[in-house]
Amino acid sequence: MDRLNAYARLFRLSFAANLAAAMEYRVNFLVQVFGMILNNCAFIVFWKVLFRRAGNLGGYGFRDVMFLWAITAVAFGISHVVFGNVRNLSVLIKQGDLDVYLLQPKDVLFNAMTSRTIVSAWGDMCFGLVLFGFLRPEASAWMGFLFFSATGTLVLSATFVLGESLTLFVDGSEGLSQSVAEMILSFSLYPEKVFPEGMRWIFYSILPSGFIVFLPLAFWRAPSVGIAAWVTLAAAGYGFGAWLLFSAGLRRYESGNRISARS
Repeated sequence: MDRLNAYARLFRLSFAANLAAAMEYRVNFLVQVFGMILNNCAFIVFWKVLFRRAGNLGGYGFRDVMFLWAITAVAFGISHVVFGNVRNLSVLIKQGDLDVYLLQPKDVLFNAMTSRTIVSAWGDMCFGLVLFGFLRPEASAWMGFLFFSATGTLVLSATFVLGESLTLFVDGSEGLSQSVAEMILSFSLYPEKVFPEGMRWIFYSILPSGFIVFLPLAFWRAPSVGIAAWVTLAAAGYGFGAWLLFSAGLRRYESGNRISARS
């Protein structure tokens, strides 16, 4: 418990410091947040027009697709608000900036990821919450949405870490990790059944959109304890797997000999 409390305290301090840094330039903060919200709203208009003209899409309606967008936006937003360096690990590795975190007693991966926040991601997070609110869900639906937002954040962040950790093993893999991240986000914004059945296994392995949004959508349409259990196990598995791969790669890390420290 003492160890957990120590990490919780580190998390609170890092989050408070990142938020204070972001709010130092409030105009810039608000412009980025509302700019991202407006950008996402443009896609809602697109989907509304599409469903009016084409009807249902693979058995899914407008509300279903909006659920996908809402939970993807919240999971992506939380991931980058809380773990701002999650898609910057390869840069830290290549530039030798992990040295700063190796000098500290806390876990290197956790420490590195929580040391930064992405301002525009606040817009994604707020957009997703507001969008789901417009679907007029009941209180129980809100509980499920928040639960799957948390598991989606963990799966999404873990997948990013898996891709970024490849830099510790293979030189020049930064482009691959970015491509994986973009594909996960792209697939997560469309109903599962619009994709060929032969490629759906990918959504439950390499690009786990199934655990991020597709199974949560199935739960929203027809609540099931089994679905919640599978998603929970998947989130724990991807999280632990990401930590193992990063830890294994860290043994191969070559110091950048940076003379610096993080306060």
